[in-house]
Amino acid sequence: MAPGRSTRATRGARQTSVVPEAPLDTPDNALRTQVATVFRDAQKTTASHRKLAVTLRKIQEACCYEPTSTKKPAEADEFEEDDFNKEFVRCVLRVMPIKKSEGVGEKTVRFIGLFLRHAVEKDNEILGEADPDASTMPETPSTRLTGHLMETVLPLMIAKDKFVRYRSTQLISHIINSLDAIDDDLFQKLRSSLLRRIRDKEAMVRAQAVLGLGRLAGNQIEGEPNSDDSDDDGSTGLLEKLLEVLQNDPSADVRRSLLVNLPILPTTLPYLLERARDQDALTRRAVYSRLLPALGDFRHLSLSMREKLLRWGLRDRDENVRKAACRLFRERWIEDCAGTAPPVEGGQPSEVSPPSMEALLELLERIDVVNSGGENGVALEAMKGFWEGRADYRNAVNFDDNFWETLSSESVFVARTFNDFCRNEGNGKYESLVDEKLPEVTKLAFYLERYVKVLIDAIKRINEQEVEDEEEEEDTVEQEFIVEQLLHIALTLDYSDEVGRRKMFALLRQTLSIPELPDEVTKLTVQVLRDLCAPDAAGEKEFCSIVLEAVADVHDTIVDDVPDEGDIDDNESFHSARSEVSDDEDSQSKKKKNKGPELSEEEAAQKAIKEIMINMKCLHIVQCMLTNVAGNLQRNDHLVSMLNNLVVPAVRSHEAPVRERGLVCLGLCSLLDRSLAEENLTLFMHFFAKGHTALQITALHILTDILNVHGAQLLSNNTNLLKVYVKALRAGGRSPEVQAAATVAVSKLLLGRVVSDVDVSAELLKTLVIAYFEPASAENQSVRQALNYFLPVFCYSRPENQDLMRRVALDALHTLYNVREGLDDEEADVDDQMVSMSTIAACLVDWTDPRKCYNPDEGFSAGLDPEKKTVSADVHLDFAKDILERLQGNGAKEEKRIMAALLAKLYIPSGSSSSNPSSPIKIRDVYALVTNAVENNLLSDATSRNALYKVHVSLGKIVNALDAAAEQDAANNAAGRHASIASGATTHRRSASRAGSVAPSRAGSVAPPTSEASGGGGAVSRAGSVAPSASGATAAPVNSRKRKEREVSVAVSIKEEDENEDEGEDVEMGGTQVGDDDNAGDRETTPKQTATEAQEPSTEQRRLLRGVSLRSRRQSSQSVVSVQPQQQQEEEQEEQHQPTGRRGSRRASAMKAKARLSAGRSSRAGTEDIAEEILDDSDGDTVMERTKIEEEDEEEQEEKKGEDEEQDDEVGGEEDGEEEEEKEEDGDGDDGENEGKDDDELVDELLSDEDDDSE
Repeated sequence: MAPGRSTRATRGARQTSVVPEAPLDTPDNALRTQVATVFRDAQKTTASHRKLAVTLRKIQEACCYEPTSTKKPAEADEFEEDDFNKEFVRCVLRVMPIKKSEGVGEKTVRFIGLFLRHAVEKDNEILGEADPDASTMPETPSTRLTGHLMETVLPLMIAKDKFVRYRSTQLISHIINSLDAIDDDLFQKLRSSLLRRIRDKEAMVRAQAVLGLGRLAGNQIEGEPNSDDSDDDGSTGLLEKLLEVLQNDPSADVRRSLLVNLPILPTTLPYLLERARDQDALTRRAVYSRLLPALGDFRHLSLSMREKLLRWGLRDRDENVRKAACRLFRERWIEDCAGTAPPVEGGQPSEVSPPSMEALLELLERIDVVNSGGENGVALEAMKGFWEGRADYRNAVNFDDNFWETLSSESVFVARTFNDFCRNEGNGKYESLVDEKLPEVTKLAFYLERYVKVLIDAIKRINEQEVEDEEEEEDTVEQEFIVEQLLHIALTLDYSDEVGRRKMFALLRQTLSIPELPDEVTKLTVQVLRDLCAPDAAGEKEFCSIVLEAVADVHDTIVDDVPDEGDIDDNESFHSARSEVSDDEDSQSKKKKNKGPELSEEEAAQKAIKEIMINMKCLHIVQCMLTNVAGNLQRNDHLVSMLNNLVVPAVRSHEAPVRERGLVCLGLCSLLDRSLAEENLTLFMHFFAKGHTALQITALHILTDILNVHGAQLLSNNTNLLKVYVKALRAGGRSPEVQAAATVAVSKLLLGRVVSDVDVSAELLKTLVIAYFEPASAENQSVRQALNYFLPVFCYSRPENQDLMRRVALDALHTLYNVREGLDDEEADVDDQMVSMSTIAACLVDWTDPRKCYNPDEGFSAGLDPEKKTVSADVHLDFAKDILERLQGNGAKEEKRIMAALLAKLYIPSGSSSSNPSSPIKIRDVYALVTNAVENNLLSDATSRNALYKVHVSLGKIVNALDAAAEQDAANNAAGRHASIASGATTHRRSASRAGSVAPSRAGSVAPPTSEASGGGGAVSRAGSVAPSASGATAAPVNSRKRKEREVSVAVSIKEEDENEDEGEDVEMGGTQVGDDDNAGDRETTPKQTATEAQEPSTEQRRLLRGVSLRSRRQSSQSVVSVQPQQQQEEEQEEQHQPTGRRGSRRASAMKAKARLSAGRSSRAGTEDIAEEILDDSDGDTVMERTKIEEEDEEEQEEKKGEDEEQDDEVGGEEDGEEEEEKEEDGDGDDGENEGKDDDELVDELLSDEDDDSE
């Protein structure tokens, strides 16, 4: 388009002060269709937004500008600019109600911002001749569209619907960040509207408001230097409000939005860097991943701020924050030192520079590696991440001879951290790099010797100087740091090379004897010496002897430098290895011989100071040695000599520093010997009572270590020791440091279960709870943080700990109530100093909640949702009992109200007794107490009564469930007893009906196969007799198999009934008691007999047993008739009405068998035998074994044929009929699946047998 194109706008200017209403829907037209199509496509994907913006721009140009060609005009040419603006705003308003979760809203808002920016750029190209320095903004169709759109959307920012407010604020903020310039009047309206939205109750609205305000604040500040009439107060007020929101807004999204969008200025930078300590992990991560990379060169930050940012980031509790901080250090800060180009948009460097040792040394210098490279310094963690993420530096670093000869604090730290990383990380993957790049032990020993000499010379020069030289001191500090790092490297070396080991051993032995050696270097030297010695007891003794020799050498410097009077003072304060007699003789001779002039006061003071320093040095060496010793003190002569000649005199010294150092050494010795610890407990307590703050803390540490090592018996035997800890815990007002040390010490004792006495543990725990809530510890953050971790962990770790907390909870609550009441009289604003009593009570209930307690069987997974757990509520039931007992006592009304409110917060499990693991006795006891309290109107206020009623209802449901379950159990037990008696009587009747022996089958009838247990002759009768089968038994194989199955079923049923009978009660019939005692012998002599164990009875035995069986059956029948005449008559009446057929025959047979009840247990023994024999025969034998047994049975049957016939004649046919009837009856009852033909035959046989019996 030509730059000089004219517009078709009929109105020269718009009245922006009038807020237009939302356009109403009008009939569809071609322009609406085109605009709506563009907006519809923009909702699908952001990839086509650029193309759609060009399309919509063409439609706008067709409506706003005169056509330049003479071709046929497009449909959009028929519409004016106002028509396009109305249709555009109409489509925009359709986005306002869309929820935040809908992605189409975000896409549409982005498209609107993109189109407006594109339209403004095109209009500026058309107005290219306009003056860019003009104070007024040129009016174009795009600016008019933007103003019309914002005037329409601004009223929606105060809508009632939260999503409308969100979308309108989002659209305004996005347009502000998309455009370069806005009309002044519109700017003020946007500013005031957005400022009101930063107080919106919805966090999503506030987050969008601060996005727009951040851009407005940045543009306003940028224009201030060139504007003389700028509103300073307005810009300052806007920044102050945004910084206040950054610090205090509860939403992390709002704070994070401000962190990214606020301008980086000297006034805002401290507030932005503060967000590195934000409680939200994503906000803290944004500081390291977005803010600091965009800040530019990190060297513009102060040294302290660099160290803080590194420490905060590398030690953050969130892993992602730690990774972001480590990436910032190794990728961005190293590139700043290497001189790389500034990062492109996004915060990442344009390209990674090659490894540079100079850049790495400068980076370490910028973070002050001398001070931050110690044991607790952050430089170690930073370099660990650096070596892990920069493989190019790992491979490129070179430690040649020139490197070791010209060591600096930065270079030696590089070598030390490289050695630590390669040896400790990667599971030995980088060990080859250490062997390749670091020197061997001998060469490193020579380098160490060289730098130790340089260090000692520097220290001596400083001591000789009268005026302190700062440069000389800094050089000494650097040399000391170099020696320390070399010793750290020596701690990790492999001393398998004997030459290198001897060289290092001699060097360290000589170094340790230097009095001027710094304390940290001395400590590391002793550690390396311990590694050089063997780890066993012999090596430990060698180590002690070497260190004590060095101590003697250091102590001898006093004798060499101090005159005789100094020696006398030394002997008075320190005992040497010589005897007291020799000491006295030497001192007397020296007094006689040396009578020279006395020293001046100044010289005497200097010599006394030097003597104290030498003694302190000796004790420090001993302290370092004792920390590396673990053996028994009494078994090491060197340690005993050191204790008597050095430590004990130091404790008795009049010099406070010497005495305190000697106390530490005595405490370390006490850890190696229990008797020594018991002897000196009183001494340590005396130091705590009479010493200053530092000495009290030292005494507490010693006492705690002794209890941890030697057990809590020392605490039980010495009652004053408990008072020491209680006094220390209550020393918050006088000495906060002592209270903090005592809190940590007692927490360790309780959490480690060192203190086993319940009363002592309760007293200590109560003191900790009071210290946690009382206002005296409000300013002591060490105590609050320690207890904030300890109390939940202690209570949730074991049920016993929760019970202990329950015991002390009400006492602690009473004490804290009195403390708060005392504050009410003195202070007006109590809530600022102490939390409310309801909060304290809620904490106590939460700590004793059994659902949150760790269960080793369930693990931590079940603790994630404690509301769904069903656990024993005995702790809270006891808690409720304690509360009710306290409520019945004398106490303040307000305190009772607080305790009563606890009842509603206790965990009372619901459910039946089977699903409730709590103790029923405790539930009933508490329910009785609650019921008594309700009936007696124990509580007066409504809140307390409601809490009591709630517990009463909950416990009432549980008690009712327990009562119902108890009644149900009682009913079940009674029914079981009745059923057992009835089943026992029924079983006796069934056993009596089967009391007859098994008679041989008649000729021509179906005879069952012989039992395996019969030994080849016949079946074992229930009375103990053996009856052989009939010799003429010739039956079909199918009928024989079916008959066999019937016998198995009969035997199994008989055996089960007899076993059930054993469990029932004895039944009395006709004056005779039939029970277990009558036939105990039979029950004991009925084991299962196999084919090899059974013995064949003789013919005479068979005859006698068969007769006994018949007589017993007849007697039992008569007994039943005499005992139960009414039952017999009823059975006879039922027999007369029995139907014919198979079912009728079964019923008749069953009724007859029921009437024949045996009078003894002998029939049961026989029944068990035959059942076991049939089971053995049917289950235990194979086909071949059965065939073989049957053949043997047939042979024996032929031999005894004559005898069997005689027995059959004597016994008679009546027995045969009755026994055959029983077998057929049981077989039919158990095998209902037989064919109809066999059933008819069995029915005929049963009918015939019944006729014989009746005759």
